Amino acid sequence: MSRLHTTLKKRGMTVTCAESCTGGLIAKLLTDPAGASAVFRGSFVTYCNETKHALLGVKQETLSAFGAVSTETAKEMAQGALERMDADLALSATGLAGPGSDESGKPVGTVCIGVALRGEGSVRVWAKEFCFTGTRAMIRLCAARAALRFAQDALDAPDVFFGEK
Repeated sequence: MSRLHTTLKKRGMTVTCAESCTGGLIAKLLTDPAGASAVFRGSFVTYCNETKHALLGVKQETLSAFGAVSTETAKEMAQGALERMDADLALSATGLAGPGSDESGKPVGTVCIGVALRGEGSVRVWAKEFCFTGTRAMIRLCAARAALRFAQDALDAPDVFFGEK
């Protein structure tokens, strides 16, 4: 079992994810270890804007103003997954895995990763934009692995991770 799974299990916490460009890869990595069902609630693969809005509650205004590939959208995806799955931790990824770009003009490899963490009566949400290089498969794998690293970082030192200390 991974360190992330061990941490979640020890704290009695659950995790979910909302994915676009990674197409379920984060969920796959989360469910690879035996015993994952003790911590994994389920996931969303929302590949188009309509499903981001309908399933996760991403605001149409956010999608219109910032686009699907934005930290704003990644935050709303993570928060929406957290609420809808009643989880303690949610990860999100939205981006351009290639080989072609979209109308935003952002380069292939641009991925926004979000983390939402429930605790002590509040939800903290964070997102950051990255630009990974390589093939489509490499970009997707880098994004999924980065999301899992950020999940562990958020659990290890939430005040530092969310910029509160």
